[in-house]
Amino acid sequence: MNKPLKQHLIDPEICIRCYTCEMTCPIGAIEHDDNNVVVDASKCNFCMDCIPVCPTGSIDEWRVVHEPYSLEDQFGWDELPEQEGIKGTEGDAEHEALDEEISALLAEAHSGTGGKAFAPASAAKPAVNMYTLGKPATAKVQGNYRLTEDAEYDVRHIILDLHSLPFPVLEGQSIGVIAPGDDANGKPHLPRLYSVSSPRDGERSNYNNLALTVKRDEQGVCSNYLCDLKQGDEVQITGPFGATFLMPDDPDARLLMICTGTGSAPMRAFTMRRQRTSGSRKSAMVMFFGARRKNSLPYFGPLSKLPKDLMEQHLVFSREGEKEYVQDRMRSEADKVAELLKDNRTHIYVCGKKDMESGVTSALNDIAKAQGLEWPTLQSQMREEGRFHVETY
Repeated sequence: MNKPLKQHLIDPEICIRCYTCEMTCPIGAIEHDDNNVVVDASKCNFCMDCIPVCPTGSIDEWRVVHEPYSLEDQFGWDELPEQEGIKGTEGDAEHEALDEEISALLAEAHSGTGGKAFAPASAAKPAVNMYTLGKPATAKVQGNYRLTEDAEYDVRHIILDLHSLPFPVLEGQSIGVIAPGDDANGKPHLPRLYSVSSPRDGERSNYNNLALTVKRDEQGVCSNYLCDLKQGDEVQITGPFGATFLMPDDPDARLLMICTGTGSAPMRAFTMRRQRTSGSRKSAMVMFFGARRKNSLPYFGPLSKLPKDLMEQHLVFSREGEKEYVQDRMRSEADKVAELLKDNRTHIYVCGKKDMESGVTSALNDIAKAQGLEWPTLQSQMREEGRFHVETY
C-alpha cells in the first residue's frame, strides 16, 4: 500500500478565477485552462505564498491521497472530491496506522493557514462558472453613468443587459470581464473580476440585467475599457463566481457591512435585496462606508435617500471634515458594533482595498476585548458558522 501524500488543491466552486495565486506562485506550480485554476502536484513545494493573496480562501484546500490527482482530473472538476479514509478490518494495524497518518497530514496542512470561508447557512445555492474563458457570455451595455464628481476619482455605474441569456447571479458574487486585445506577452487578456452591485432579480426588478461599480485606473486595461464603453457596446463576460461572500436568506439576520470605494458594490446589492424583500419590516443593517471626500463616494446621493429604518449609515471621509477612516468611526460607535458582535444573528462583510483589512481587524479586536471577548476566537467561530466574510483586493 502506497504511503499517503498531502496534496494542495483549489476549490473550483469557491474560486473566482482572479488568477492572483498563479501570478504569485514563485515556482510556476499553479496554472489554468478555460475552466479551472489548478495546482501541479509534481511542482508544489507547499511554500504557502499563494495562501494569503487569495481573496476567497479557495486556495486553502488539501487532500491526503495515495496517488495525486492529475491536472486533467482537476481541470474537469466542478467541485472538490471528498477526503477518503483508509477503511480496513477492525484491528488491522496497517490500516489504523495509515488512518492516523492521514489525520496528522490533514492537521499539518491546515495549521496556520488562516481559515476557510463558508457561506451563510441560509444563503441560496449559487450558480458558479457557467461561462468560462473559452466560452464567455455576451452582454450589451445598457447604460454607463459616472457616480463621482471628483476629477481624480472616476467611478462608473455600468449596467449590462443579458437579454434572454441565462445568467443567475446572487448578491456578493462576481463576474469576469474580458478586455479585447492582447497583453504585453501577446496573449489574450485574462478576465478581470468585478463584484456585482445589483440584486439577484436585476438592476431593474425582474429584468435580466446586472450592474457593476468600476473605478478607472490610469494603468488598468480593463477598467479603462469598461469606463469608456458606450450604450449598445457588447462585452464578453465569464462567471458567475463566488460561493461564500453571499447574503443570508433570513429576514432576522443582521448585517454589519464595512467597505471603502468600489468595495461598496456587494453592499449595494445586499441593500437593494433587503429593500425589495423586507417591505415595511425594519431591517437590521449597519454600514461603515469610507471614501476620500463626499464627491468621491460612490452612490452618495442614493444612500442619503434610503429610509433610516432600513439601514444605519456611517459615511466617513479621510480628506475632509473629521478626516477619519472606517476603523475610527467603528471605534467611536463601539457600543453599536459590540452589540452586533454579541448577537449570533450578525453577519460581518468587509470589502475594499487590502490595506483597509488590518485597520478593521484592529478595531474589531479592540471593541471585542472591551467586552471581555477574544476577537480571534470569535472571528474563527463566525467564519465557521458562515457569518464572517472578507473580500479585499
